Amino acid sequence: MSTLSDIKAPIQLHLTEFETRFKISMQSSVPLLNKITNYILKRKGKQMRPMFVMLAADICGKINDSTYLAASLIELLHTATLVHDDVVDDSNERRGFFSINALWKNKIAVLVGDYLLSKGLLLSIKNDEFELLKIVSEATREMSEGELLQIEKARRLDIREDIYFEIIRKKTASLIASCCACGASSVKASAEVVDKMHRFGEYVGIAFQIKDDLFDYEKSRTTGKPNGIDIKEQKMTLPLIYLLENSSYTDKRHIIHTIKNHNQNPEKVAEVIKQVNQGGGIEYAHQKMIEYQKKALDILKEFDDSPSRQAMQQLVIFTTERKN
Repeated sequence: MSTLSDIKAPIQLHLTEFETRFKISMQSSVPLLNKITNYILKRKGKQMRPMFVMLAADICGKINDSTYLAASLIELLHTATLVHDDVVDDSNERRGFFSINALWKNKIAVLVGDYLLSKGLLLSIKNDEFELLKIVSEATREMSEGELLQIEKARRLDIREDIYFEIIRKKTASLIASCCACGASSVKASAEVVDKMHRFGEYVGIAFQIKDDLFDYEKSRTTGKPNGIDIKEQKMTLPLIYLLENSSYTDKRHIIHTIKNHNQNPEKVAEVIKQVNQGGGIEYAHQKMIEYQKKALDILKEFDDSPSRQAMQQLVIFTTERKN
């Protein structure tokens, strides 16, 4: 499997230019805001979203100023949602760093999230990029709906498979879909091509989330045992949903009772993980992940071969075969 450095190779110069422009787009006349945004920039992740934007643009045309703006817009709005998520979840850490709310408290974190959101909106309006704004705004709406749908359903632990796919399509896949659609739109691709890239990104996002679900059932490098974090947090993921949908009424009630009332008991959590394994939940989820990966790769084959198309293919494989 290719490394991220290999995948970035065709667009590395563009990613470097994007970083410079993104830093400028965050600037403020308020010293406290600059201190916080500099902290956010220092703890950047793998650059997955800008990679999807740049590769999609390069597959559909030629990377230009609109492409850099599209990547900045997505990063600004996405970073805003992450800052707000940490407040909502009362989370003190993100990617091994202290969260904004842990260092500067909730009030400042919410205001910083609002600031980033407004910067994204203004950036697109100032440059008359209304199509990009529309794509990203729709993704932001879907992400919020997905989160709320998950909260609503999680209370009763009654998520069916179709509802699960609706949640992850909105909550996770809509963002990757908007990256790919924005990349295509930034190079003035036709509405049909933009739509095709959006569908491609959606399939990748669904496969990505199923892979995330499967991590919970894989052995941890430190303990040698599955983490079971999703079970502890009463999150209904695909392997567990499959088990429940294929269990007898009595077994289903017992599993739900365990998740609701004994989710902090390591032995009880391990028992549910064992049942998921034995009930074929892992195998089923893995099969579904491969199904969506193939759907995405089939769309990609419709585009002309190029270094960026090959890199995008490797990025799809990376997202579904990654180790963390």
